[in-house]
Amino acid sequence: MPELPEVEGVVRDLAPLVEGRTIKKLSVSDTVVTSKLAGKETIIKGKTVDDFLQGMEKMKISKIVRRSKYIYFHLQKGDQPHLLVSHLGMTGAWFVVGSPDEITEEKFRKHAHIFLEMEDGGLLVYSDIRRFGEMRLLKSEEDFPPLLEMAPEPFSDQALNHFLEMAQSPKYKGKAIKEVIMDGKVISGCGNIYATEALFHMKIHPARTAERISRKRKILLFQEIVRVLQESIDAGGSTISDYRSVNGNAGTMQDRLHMYGKKVCTCCGKLTKSKQIAGRTSVYCPACQK
Repeated sequence: MPELPEVEGVVRDLAPLVEGRTIKKLSVSDTVVTSKLAGKETIIKGKTVDDFLQGMEKMKISKIVRRSKYIYFHLQKGDQPHLLVSHLGMTGAWFVVGSPDEITEEKFRKHAHIFLEMEDGGLLVYSDIRRFGEMRLLKSEEDFPPLLEMAPEPFSDQALNHFLEMAQSPKYKGKAIKEVIMDGKVISGCGNIYATEALFHMKIHPARTAERISRKRKILLFQEIVRVLQESIDAGGSTISDYRSVNGNAGTMQDRLHMYGKKVCTCCGKLTKSKQIAGRTSVYCPACQK
């Protein structure tokens, strides 16, 4: 599942290609239509297909930004601002093309589901192989309250204190630190890959509870999370399985990972172990991480 660095890469690639352009009309795949008719919230959330399509027509894309693991398309129709919130799920990808046939990888071409035709020509296409992604057309964040519960951006001045307060709160202090730092209400955008890496670099066992880690060490852990996230942003994210940035671009952070997906510890050479924490497989070194 794309995490903060991957989504940041998509936004940086997408913004110069579509900001300032106006959506002429939209269409969706038959898969989305039939799924919605069957009562499933496939990709388009909270609206019917017709309401979504009609609502997006003639919208100008004024700005695209990242918030945690979400892409925010700030839209304008007349003097009315709107917000399209896109989550890539596990296999979502955006393409800016002249036609769907220009999507080079067949698996993304075959699973193209949302088509935004631009007034000045060309298409903005959303593909999603497993269809776990989400799109919500809102007037503002307040229309979908869970967005308001996200932690501050990890690079912001407020993020460290927020993390320290949350980690020591009754809700989180007895939980495994891996679960805590993957919670978007505690730290925005840190998922399994980068939580695994940060904990390994800090030599902290992923199942150790938050209350059994000193304040000083929590601060160092947070700083390490930020460092790893920034390193991945600089490397274009981790292209693992089906992640792609805009138009199929791949990242290189997967070549720099020290623990995620490893069978042998890159530090001591011992076999790694794995443990299910918060529904995710946590890989760690039993010798190095305590």
